[in-house]
Formats: sequence, C-alpha cells, structure tokens
Amino acid sequence: MDLVQIQPARRTPAPKPDWLKARAPVGENYHSLKRLARSLGLHTVCESAQCPNIGECWHHKTATFMMLGNLCTRRCGFCAVPKGRPEPIDLDEPRRVAEAVATLGLEHAVITSVNRDDDLIGGARIFAMVIEEIRRQAPGCRVEVLIPDFQGNREAIQIVVDAKPEVLNHNTESVPRLYRAVRSGARYERTLELLRYAKELNPAGVTKSGVMVGLGEETHELLSVFRDLAAVHCDILTIGQYLRPSRDHLPMARLYTPREFAELKTEALRMGFRHVESGPLVRSSYHAHEQAAATGISSSAAPM
Repeated sequence: MDLVQIQPARRTPAPKPDWLKARAPVGENYHSLKRLARSLGLHTVCESAQCPNIGECWHHKTATFMMLGNLCTRRCGFCAVPKGRPEPIDLDEPRRVAEAVATLGLEHAVITSVNRDDDLIGGARIFAMVIEEIRRQAPGCRVEVLIPDFQGNREAIQIVVDAKPEVLNHNTESVPRLYRAVRSGARYERTLELLRYAKELNPAGVTKSGVMVGLGEETHELLSVFRDLAAVHCDILTIGQYLRPSRDHLPMARLYTPREFAELKTEALRMGFRHVESGPLVRSSYHAHEQAAATGISSSAAPM
C-alpha cells in the first residue's frame, strides 16, 4: 500500500474588519515629513512603533517626535520600538526637534522618548530643553509630552513639570494583573503616583493617560483602572485596540468592536474625565490637538 503524504492546509489570515483598516502612507506631505526627519537626524514614534495612523497623521503634517535615540532600555511585550543599549544622550536633539516643529508650522507638538533607565535625570532634562526650544522657535505651539516613568524619580518628574508643557501624558497601558508581561520594568502603582504627583506640582496642568485593550483583560479590570486614573485627577483618557506588531510580541486576545469602545467611553466620561478618545485605531497622540482643545487649552501660554 502506497503512503499518501498529506500537506497541512495553510491557514488564511482572517481579513481585518473595516474599522481596523487605516489609510496607507502616501502623498507628498508624507514623503516631505519623512525627508525632514531624516535630514535632521530625528526619529518618530509613528515609524518606530509601527503606528497604524501614520498615513492619516503625516498627511496632515502631524507627527510624534521620539527623542533620546531609537533604542529602548526596556523590553515591553507589546512595543515595536527597538531594544538595546542606547547611545549617549544627544544634547542638540531638542533644537532639531523644535526646528522640525517650526518648519512644519505645528500648532500642537507631541514629544515622547524611549525609556532611558541609564540616565533618568538626563532624560528629564532633554524634555525640559525641547519644551524651551519649541517655545523659542515656534511660539504659540502647544507642547504635549509623553514621558516614561523615570522609575518614579521625583526630581526627574519635577524637571519636566516645571517646564510647563500644556499636556503631560504618561500611559498606563494595561490592567495591573497583566503588567509583568505587558510593561517590563514598570509598576502600576508607580504610574498612578507619577500622574498624581504631576497634578500636585501643577494643579492647573492637564494630565493624560492611555490604555490598550485586547490583551486578555476583563471589563471590570478596565473600569477599575479608569476609576484609579480619575481618582488622581487625570484629565484625558485614550483607549485603543492592541495590535500585535510581530510574532515576537504578545498575542492579541481579542478585537473590541466600535460599539464596545463607545460603551467604554461612556463609562469613563461618567467618572469625570474631561475628554475621552476611544476607538480601535486610537493611540496616545491620535487627534492630540483636538483632545487638548477639548480641555480648554488654546495656546502655549503654560498653565500656572
């Protein structure tokens, strides 16, 4: 009897639902912004983190600049930013970021960075320097900073807060039960304390945080996180779908529907947030200028 070799059928990936289809990065604005970033030796989190909104945002000349290099000292299970030993801090980087902001004529600039656990104070000073440079080169532009946790170092946090960004953002990312897998080197309590301390230092300042869904969390866990953020007077909350960057990253547990995102937004608003951005493709800086405007911020006159 001849043996018949049976080839396993290849699994065809299920097509993405319509609500997860993002615009492809094309057009002159996209290419000109890419050339500008390269010419100034800058990184954008849009590219490094493989953001699905890069086509839409770059078409509108909106980008989130990532400072302190392109190598992160942590290995978070969800993040596509490259990991490794970073280069020395580039003290001229804030000037070049501000030059890009001015060249683009931005009204709202979003600045973030990789984690630099090798130099917490140095990393914080770079944030303060870029805020100062943007004020000088692009007066009238609002500045939003998305900062790491600085390992809870209060001096580092105060350096950034004292520079008076219009919005201070630090992402919560997930629920406490999943922190060890999702946020390597981070602690849930430390995140809440950072947001609480920032508000204590500048009560009139706007604070913001973001959460991903689809990593295996339960709804009651998400609502508990929302309540914790509201309790530390976080002003803006973003809620978006986790999308697996590669097979080396955490698997996606499930997709939330647009209706579920709408329900999460309704629940969060009931808790007292000034603005909630909730949707499948929402990321921290997605429509950031509109989020800030919704809280009443109109210019770079920093809150006192």
